[in-house]
Amino acid sequence: MVHEPHGPKGTSFMRTIACLSCAAWLTASLSLAAGTAAAQTGDAQRGRELAERVCSSCHNVRADPAATLMSDVVSFASVANRPGVTAEMLAGRIIVPHPAMPDVQLSVRELRDVIAYILSLKKPN
Repeated sequence: MVHEPHGPKGTSFMRTIACLSCAAWLTASLSLAAGTAAAQTGDAQRGRELAERVCSSCHNVRADPAATLMSDVVSFASVANRPGVTAEMLAGRIIVPHPAMPDVQLSVRELRDVIAYILSLKKPN
């Protein structure tokens, strides 16, 4: 049996490692970058506008968690109101998405903005 390190299995493994490395780097960057709170958080209004353009074909990006576009796709409001949701967790889910999610390439600023928007949908306790 011949092992093909650069064949389809090797390529898939390397992509997974690369994605995980990028996710770890970006999560650390989101946590440690810049000194002010404003620099660390995104702009929820820009995030809403971006989500409406990029995410709304699958997700309900509005504040109403009851409205769903697809039965197996959660709304942004539902995600925001899950116990224990954090910016870091959201970044990881966007950077290394579940299989059905399209490969959306966002800049760090755009990622922060979308996360700020999602977290803005969290209902007060």
